[in-house]
Amino acid sequence: MREISMRARCAGILGATLLLSTGFILSANSQTPPAGGLNAARQAVDERKAVYKLIGASFKPIGNVLKGSTQYDAATIQKSIDRVVFLSGLLDEAFPENSNLGDPETKAKADIWTNHADFEKKEKNFQTHVLALQKVNETEKGATEAFKTAAAAVGQDCKACHDDYRLK
Repeated sequence: MREISMRARCAGILGATLLLSTGFILSANSQTPPAGGLNAARQAVDERKAVYKLIGASFKPIGNVLKGSTQYDAATIQKSIDRVVFLSGLLDEAFPENSNLGDPETKAKADIWTNHADFEKKEKNFQTHVLALQKVNETEKGATEAFKTAAAAVGQDCKACHDDYRLK
């Protein structure tokens, strides 16, 4: 009974965070920075951090399968992939110009905004590889070599972006 309660709470927290993040991303759709100055910039940073935290948590079961620390479970992996696919779509508008605070708390390097074309290319590679992983998983239904290769490509995309655009 307690397990169901914990799952329900986790689902509620995930849902609230997704709604908050989605609301921000939709409001950030315009090319002009949101009104509110530093508060709007801080909100953008907080919501971006929430999306990345959810991506990391959602990818964890996939990473555990790659490491061999967990057996492949079709339902868990499918749910994880679906979440990462959804969340990756929120990244297109997660870095409005006003969120370049030059603040180490954000872990976002200023290079994101000065080398934005390369940053966007890495982001698109991540999104493409996440969709490829989803497609492989739909056909393979197991921890096959194709699944592992596709999942590893997603992990490499994360690493490439972190290496170039995230403070340690």
